[in-house]
Formats: sequence, C-alpha cells, structure tokens
Amino acid sequence: MINRQSFQRYWRARFRRLRGTPNSIALGIACGVAVSFTPFVGAHLMLAMLVAWMMRGNVAAAALGTAAGNPWTFPFIWVSVFYTGRKILGLDYTKAADVDFASVFAKAIKALIKADFDLFFRDIWPILWPMMVGCVPFCLIVGVASYYVARLMLKR
Repeated sequence: MINRQSFQRYWRARFRRLRGTPNSIALGIACGVAVSFTPFVGAHLMLAMLVAWMMRGNVAAAALGTAAGNPWTFPFIWVSVFYTGRKILGLDYTKAADVDFASVFAKAIKALIKADFDLFFRDIWPILWPMMVGCVPFCLIVGVASYYVARLMLKR
C-alpha cells in the first residue's frame, strides 16, 4: 500500500523533472486540472495543452494535470457539472439516475462520426449544454486552487 509520504515524493519528483519556472509549471497543471472538468472527454489532453500554450504555461504539466479527470472522478464531476448547469440555466430537476452519461458520450461519438445532427440535438444537446454551462464555475475554482497548491509545492 502506498503511504502519503511516498505518494508526495513521487509527485514532487515528477514535477521536478519538468522544465520551466514554478509559475509556468503550476499554470500548466492548473490548465490540465481545469480542463478535466469540461464534458469534452477524449479531447481533454489536447484542450489542456492548447490552453496551457495560450496562457504560456508548461504544456507537459498540463498533460499531467489532466490526470485529475479519471474513471474514479468522472462520475462525480459529470453529475456535479450537470446539476450546476441545470441550476444556472433555471431548468427543472432531473435525477442523475435518469441520465446515462456513458450512453450520452457513446451517442455523441456516433453523432460526430456520422455527422448526424438530429441525433446530436435530440439526445445529446439537452445533457451537453447544462454540462458546458455548469463546468465553468468548477473550472475556475479548481483551476485557481490547483495553481496555488502546485506553486506552493514547487516552491518548497
């Protein structure tokens, strides 16, 4: 079993190998973590690297930061951003059990491959739109928080 100290040593060693200033590395990590809260699964790595490059952050650190979104965290992230988006948009309450996110993402891929806009707007858009709106506050909060935590870790 991995204890807390060995876990911290591992990640410190990973961060030390990155080239750049503590600020650029922390900014890259923050971009990766923030992008992990968007509903664009499958594009997180490219989006994080693009955002980090645009903000002059470390692109490799952005790739590491996307590890915040993983099979254990995605269900919590998706439900949170979906409900937050519905609340922001003033939409009615929909139970998480009524939304099969795996099916939505599978249909989204199918709609993109076939360019089936009817499928997209009928089945995917009602779920995707609240998630896109709801991810904004999460991206801002986790992005800022992870920037300061990463910068603090790197300065030590």
